Formats: sequence, structure tokens, C-alpha cells
Amino acid sequence: MSQRVSYYEIASDGMKIMMEMEKYTKTTAIERKLRELIKIRASQINGCAYCLNMHTADARKMGETEQRIYCVSAWQECEFYTEAEKVALELAEHVTLIPTKRVPDELYQRVRVHYDEKQYVDLVLIINQINSWNRISIAMGNIATEK
Repeated sequence: MSQRVSYYEIASDGMKIMMEMEKYTKTTAIERKLRELIKIRASQINGCAYCLNMHTADARKMGETEQRIYCVSAWQECEFYTEAEKVALELAEHVTLIPTKRVPDELYQRVRVHYDEKQYVDLVLIINQINSWNRISIAMGNIATEK
């Protein structure tokens, strides 16, 4: 499969908005390695190889360990993620799978133990942003390439 449409050219105003949101997510208090782990986990769920390739490389550049990158799909069974990271990854799964998982009050309360209201909103925005990128990438036919 190859990219179907030059979407950055055809819908440049829309893509500018996506890039502005991306810039915003980088200004949040959410730790940058955690942002990448969230992007990796959502991209695993959505099956977006293009985004997986990009965000695993970005995580490595930030100093994330191979162990944590490889095991993020099984974070529940790992001792090397903090409780704050685990609850953020759980939130990422629930928001990504919102039709079936929803975000129950119990999960919201556990997230709030580690993150304030602003951080909660920022986590949800980060999760939604990567889900949007996954859907754009898959719909446009982007593929992962070796670098």
C-alpha cells in the first residue's frame, strides 16, 4: 500500500490544526517519555504500524529503554512502570477503546490520585491526538518504512 492522498497539501488548513494540537501536547506537564509510551500503546491497539515505527524511534531518542518499549502492551504485568504511568496507560486503553471500555468513575478516581484536573484533561487530549493520527495514517495508506 502507498500513501493514497497528499493530505498535507490537499487539506493544509486541517493539518495545520492537527500540528497545532501536537505542539500543545508537547507543552503539557505530562512527562515526554510517558507521552511516547501512550502513543505507542494506542498505536498498538489501533494497528498503526506507521505511528508505531515513529513513536518507538522517538522514545528511543528520548532515552526510553527497549524493555519498557517492548513491554508496554503488557504493562499490567511489569514492575518497571510507575503507578502513575500504569494508570495513564490504562486510561489510554479505555479512551482508545471507548465504545467498549468507556472511562468508569473508578478509573477516573485512580488517575486523579496521580494527576490533577489539568493533567487529566491533557492526558485525554494526548490520547485523542494519537488516536486521530492513527486514523489519519491508516486511512491515508501510510506505511512504516525502514530508516
